[in-house]
Amino acid sequence: MKELIDNKDYDGIANALSANPELANAGIPYDAANKTLAHPLHRICDGVHNEQYTDEEAVKMATIFLQHGAKINGNELIVKKDSPLVAAASLHADEVAMLYIENGADINHPGCHGGSALHWAAWCGRPKLVQKLVDAGAEINKLCIDFKSTPLFWAIHGLKSSGKKDEGQYAECVRILLKAGAVKSIPNLDGTTALEILDEGDTELKELLQ
Repeated sequence: MKELIDNKDYDGIANALSANPELANAGIPYDAANKTLAHPLHRICDGVHNEQYTDEEAVKMATIFLQHGAKINGNELIVKKDSPLVAAASLHADEVAMLYIENGADINHPGCHGGSALHWAAWCGRPKLVQKLVDAGAEINKLCIDFKSTPLFWAIHGLKSSGKKDEGQYAECVRILLKAGAVKSIPNLDGTTALEILDEGDTELKELLQ
């Protein structure tokens, strides 16, 4: 199945799933070296992040899996383990994430580090997905498990970790979160607020968070 996905063999995927429906929810390894198994709806997102295929091509494949019985939340929701939606949000597979939301994915599941899809979309600076999650009812001020941080804090932390390559995208994420009711003053586990990790040159964001 991994080879079919890697090659974007839509017909091959559909035929394999029709012949063996259990494959729709059977774990797939990351690659030959990393044999850790993950749900197909998760593994499809890995290919987007690795630029093996486009987000739109991944949507086509994910749709085929869903049509053949793939479980939208994977086989089991486990705290601090990524659901397919959290995987999509953290791997820049925005269109795939939106497909999963529209198909009833658990919006607030705490995945890696206990961060929800909204945490990860904010950390990655993906405003379109942040807006989709907000509109779908994601918890705006939900604290992640490991760092006790909000999606707003994750957005600023993601910006500082990105070398400011997409500063405008991150600023838009912050605006969306604030408009949705994000509380600026909620600190993380160390008692630090989002405003306090900004630099002097972050004028626009400082104005938004003051």
